[in-house]
Amino acid sequence: MSRVKRGVTAHARHKKILDLAKGHRGTRHRLFRRANESVLHALSYAYNDRKDRKGEFRALWIMRINAAARLHGTTYSRLMNGMRKAGIAIDRKILADLAVRDDAAFAQVVEAALAGA
Repeated sequence: MSRVKRGVTAHARHKKILDLAKGHRGTRHRLFRRANESVLHALSYAYNDRKDRKGEFRALWIMRINAAARLHGTTYSRLMNGMRKAGIAIDRKILADLAVRDDAAFAQVVEAALAGA
């Protein structure tokens, strides 16, 4: 059986990991084993946090809608229920943006939702 020298392959693999570990502190960007561990955790956290970000934004939108709804004499749950019954299909992202940027338009949505409920 022929001999396989792995220097080039191993060097390329180590270089790839060490490049990904740039900016990590201490031995985490210098030594392959520590860098590999650090990079695997970093990639895992990045993947999970991309999923978590969506929930965090939804929670933020709900807080903003609730605060604006209370200024107009109702609550978040009553507003959303009224919108559902009135057939108003505005998602939370747009509704939160209306609440922050255009209070008059948000007030019209609240009126329509409460009238439809």
